[in-house]
Amino acid sequence: GARIFARTIHALHTRCPQTTIEVLIPDFKGDREALKTVMDAGPDILNHNVETVPRLYPDMRPQASYRRSLELLERAGAMSPAPTKSGIMLGAGETAEEVAQTLRDLAAVHCDILTIGQYLSPSGRHVQVERFIPPEEFDHWRICALELGFRHVESGPLVRSSYHAERQVNEFQVKAIRTATRSAIAECIPPADALHQIDTTPFQKE
Repeated sequence: GARIFARTIHALHTRCPQTTIEVLIPDFKGDREALKTVMDAGPDILNHNVETVPRLYPDMRPQASYRRSLELLERAGAMSPAPTKSGIMLGAGETAEEVAQTLRDLAAVHCDILTIGQYLSPSGRHVQVERFIPPEEFDHWRICALELGFRHVESGPLVRSSYHAERQVNEFQVKAIRTATRSAIAECIPPADALHQIDTTPFQKE
């Protein structure tokens, strides 16, 4: 699987050198060499979605691992200066504190770009939508994520992984890949003792 990603990236670089390439990859079951194969090919943005909060993984992502996804994003950032990106869907039964903790976890592994959207159940066999998130709550999470150090956040009912991707390309100037070191980026992330200061009170379940 990783080689297919790499060959596709190489082909696009060769035939369409002005094309910006964002790849949305699986976790490769934690295989570091598979991830390195993709990163060495030179994607402009590396996207891997955590999708939901860890408590809901057994029902929503039974073959995946929340911790493994975080490790992948952190390793990708260490392997390349390309921005890393992840996403989460809301409305499947997660609590406000669980969302806040997921944002903290992603910030702690230096994830640069975040998308937050509304969960929609693919079929009757999947986890059903518990509630539809109001726009003001999406706005709240966008502000929280920016305060945690994410450099670009898209948050709203219609947001998906590729939502407004052109804005991210322009903001990051990905063809002129950033020269800041990972340590410099880390300095923008609030210290661990500050990462708990997300106000989840407005969205606590009664």
